[in-house]
Amino acid sequence: MTQKSTLSKPAGSGTASSAGVIGRRLWPYVKPLLGALIGGIIAMAFVAATEAGIPALLKPLLDHGFGSAGSPLAKWLVPLAIIGLALVRGVAQYSSGYLLQYVSNKILLELRLKMFDRMIHASVGFFQRETASTVINAIVFEVNQILNVLMGVMVTLVRDSLTVLFLLGYLFILNWRLTLIVAVLLPGIGWLVSKINRRLRRLNREHQMLTNELSYVVEETVGGYKVVKVHNGEPYEMGRFAEMSRRLRGYQMRMTISGGLAQPLTQFLASIALAIVVTIAVVQASNDQTTVGGFVAFVTSMLLVISPLKHLIDVNQPLQRGMTAAELIFGLIDEPAEPAGGGKPLDRARGEIEFRDVSFEYGAGTRSILERVSFKVAPGEMVALAGPSGSGKTTLVNLLPRFFDPSDGEILVDGVALPEYDLHALRSQIAMVSQDVTLFNDTVASNVAYGQPPDRARVEHALRAANLWDTIAALPEGIDTLIGDNGMKLSGGQRQRLAIARAIYKDAPILILDEATSALDSESERHVQAALETLMAGRTTLVIAHRLSTIERADRILVMEAGRIVERGSHRQLLEQDGLYAHLHRIQFQQSAA
Repeated sequence: MTQKSTLSKPAGSGTASSAGVIGRRLWPYVKPLLGALIGGIIAMAFVAATEAGIPALLKPLLDHGFGSAGSPLAKWLVPLAIIGLALVRGVAQYSSGYLLQYVSNKILLELRLKMFDRMIHASVGFFQRETASTVINAIVFEVNQILNVLMGVMVTLVRDSLTVLFLLGYLFILNWRLTLIVAVLLPGIGWLVSKINRRLRRLNREHQMLTNELSYVVEETVGGYKVVKVHNGEPYEMGRFAEMSRRLRGYQMRMTISGGLAQPLTQFLASIALAIVVTIAVVQASNDQTTVGGFVAFVTSMLLVISPLKHLIDVNQPLQRGMTAAELIFGLIDEPAEPAGGGKPLDRARGEIEFRDVSFEYGAGTRSILERVSFKVAPGEMVALAGPSGSGKTTLVNLLPRFFDPSDGEILVDGVALPEYDLHALRSQIAMVSQDVTLFNDTVASNVAYGQPPDRARVEHALRAANLWDTIAALPEGIDTLIGDNGMKLSGGQRQRLAIARAIYKDAPILILDEATSALDSESERHVQAALETLMAGRTTLVIAHRLSTIERADRILVMEAGRIVERGSHRQLLEQDGLYAHLHRIQFQQSAA
């Protein structure tokens, strides 16, 4: 099923709900670059001023440069002034483009770094709530919309607004009566734009949500391609994708209709004004109230006003798109970070773990996953967790590295409650190996030493301890071999042993094994089990395993059911009790015998 991202909603109370709010959010990123920004705006002002310079030069040229009585000075100075004007315009245009590109790219970099930093420090709940495609879309693609706003929209708003201002000023100087006719149109255009703005904002937000959902459909299909092919799911996936694409197209067309109305309506209003201006100007000329040069300069200036006005209207749609992107971006930036902990250091834990009346639920009013769980693990002890699926085993071990905090009760390491420790100091004491191995598209050495620079001798030692050295040494580039996306160049058993080598390299005193051998064949399991024996030596270990044969040698086994510990003891003691553990053991024994 497609999930709806919460990132596309305004963060906080009304975050990014208006251009003013977005401006205030962007200000801390703009402030260090204010000098370059002001320089770019000044350069744009020069570009805008040169627009009014063209009609200003036409008036003396037409009035004094033509005919036998024309001024020789006007004949030569006006062309030279046109060349000088073009030179100033070109230099100013280049300068403004460079300075604004510099500012926008610096802000883009800061936003992208801030988003990624907040993402990697977000709570586990964030990763369970958001799809990978939504987060990727926000960090990689949507942040570029802000670049478009900073570049295209701001350039248009500043340069064309100044151009309109300079041209209107010159028009007023030429003929203030005719200029008033042009000025009457502006409030009407402003009202028109404000009406279109509201509809575009809503359509853009809905369009963004649909884009995220479409990305998620692609992500699911790519990730589950084997299931799609085996179950002949191509028509179903094609139908899902086509339906979402059609809805997206519908929103795009509605946005095009709404955004496209502004330009023809503006041009129609401008043409009415032009017709009135021409009529009045002809009447004024017949009464010797204006000259040919003055009339041509006025009409030229008015026509030059229409183009930047059209640009200002056209900027509405990308501006609304950029504001929608800003909601997504600041929604991620506002995502609460994980609690940093109390700051208590922990250089090397002894490995004593205690759960005191720990309860957990994922949200208020939901069913409790754990209910008043209590047990203690001595340093170096191996404690196994057994029980049917959904009994709370994985949730329990996820509380130890503080992926979540318990709803009630407390968890202690070396007699100190977890929230008192610095979060990174606590997690440095824990290594985890699960059946869902995550490897990175990097070298073997970098995967083994993940999170720190690889020490080649330590990497080799960890690989030997994980019974993987001979395999890796036989690769073309040894430990410098790239292993592909999630270790695709390795078999399942080799990937599992590489994850074990990573845990050995970390050398943490506390170890969590979550179904580390459940997905392996017997031969691979034998190699992995031998590697696990090396890994567990001298460490406090919590083991989850559906295959009860893998936990028979545990010092203690805790049997869980419906979030509670219902049985405790060694393998032999639990079989003698003839309870839930013995029942599960008989079922597995019968299955293996069959």
